[in-house]
Amino acid sequence: MTYQNYSLKQLQEIDAAHHLHPFTDHKDLRDAGSRMITRAEGPFVYDSEGKQILDGMAGLWCVNVGYGRNELAEAAYAQMKELPYYNSFFKCTTPTPVLLARKLAEIAPANMNQVFYGSSGSEANDTALRLVRHYWALEGKPQKNRIISRNWAYHGSTITGTSLGGMSAMHGQLNGAVPNIVHVMPPYAFELANPGESDHDFGVRAAKAVEDAILEAGADNVAAFIGEPVMGAGGVKIAPDSYWPEIQRICRKHDVLLMLDEVITGYGRTGEWFAAQTLGIEADTITTAKALTSGYQPLSALLVGDRIASTLVEKGGEFYHGYTYSGHPVACAVALANLDIIEKEGLIDRVRDETGPYLARALAERLAGHGIVGEVRSIGLMAAIEIVKDKASRERFENGGLAAATVRDHAIAGGMMMRAVGDTMILSPPLIWTKETIDMACERIGKALDLAERDLRK
Repeated sequence: MTYQNYSLKQLQEIDAAHHLHPFTDHKDLRDAGSRMITRAEGPFVYDSEGKQILDGMAGLWCVNVGYGRNELAEAAYAQMKELPYYNSFFKCTTPTPVLLARKLAEIAPANMNQVFYGSSGSEANDTALRLVRHYWALEGKPQKNRIISRNWAYHGSTITGTSLGGMSAMHGQLNGAVPNIVHVMPPYAFELANPGESDHDFGVRAAKAVEDAILEAGADNVAAFIGEPVMGAGGVKIAPDSYWPEIQRICRKHDVLLMLDEVITGYGRTGEWFAAQTLGIEADTITTAKALTSGYQPLSALLVGDRIASTLVEKGGEFYHGYTYSGHPVACAVALANLDIIEKEGLIDRVRDETGPYLARALAERLAGHGIVGEVRSIGLMAAIEIVKDKASRERFENGGLAAATVRDHAIAGGMMMRAVGDTMILSPPLIWTKETIDMACERIGKALDLAERDLRK
């Protein structure tokens, strides 16, 4: 029986009766009822009432090739008919994860030649933590197990992912985090830079917070630093140019591994396959998921650097870790087809050379001057708009988060899907966006800002 046999009210009632949503106040949801998204095509999604919405979030940072790709459905169907599932345990494997691993090694930074599969970014970050601590134990330094992360970081919502992340509300509900994880200031100049401090100096200061945490614990006790190249779910916080080179220097100086979380930035979003390539970062692990299959199948791939991989092979011993669906053959078949689309259609070159620069100009020229916009910033097809009460002082509206939520609600009502994080509006659209799509987005966002300002200044 298909959903067409039900009215929206009936589906909402069933949803309320049986379905617990992620990151949701369920009392509020039950009072309002869910928006039912029923189909999608290209850059648009459509709800049960037929309303067309321009998807400015690529689903959840993931649908890079857009919706309605028959090639991906056909890849899944063909693999399901041939071999729908077999595990990667007990010295077995299947062809598609093997071929995908080779492909990932080809497009990844030069020192990344091994892959460990899961089904989500959260699982991949669990794996990364386990692997890094296992590496140091194999090297005879089991005490070297502290991980340094950042406030406002997001690394998933499993117990390990929540512990690695820097979201205080999530920590409060966890009531007992994975031990030996500490958090330092993020490179968020809009709120944390001192008056008159240059971007360069702020980037160096934010990086120094990592070194201070290493020195406080003792380098012999610190396993790794973990960071998103661009902090995504925390509000598209883009570090100054001075930050990552300094982080790289600090990690090498103190022999601390560098773990990159590219669950959001991987597979073209910043104008290269990986943000590590865009920003010139040489990491020891890179966590990826989301756009690996453009969200058409759940799949994650932890890219493992040669330093860690060689120790695993040379020292031997079982790594007691893995998942039922590690290297799922259908998901890997879809990933191979998805990467082929990105490559053949030149989507990464388009982001780097055309749409990324065009988005930056459009935001600056059309939205930065708005009365409630304190700053716009972007890298590739990833952007943020800071919502403020006063542009000069950067004073926020009262009731933190309400202002951006007001913009978001007007945007969605006007056919523009955006996300609010605190008082920041964020964008992460499909890589198939064109200049015309960006023009449409800016027009709809501008109208939402106008309506929100009217409401907020009453």
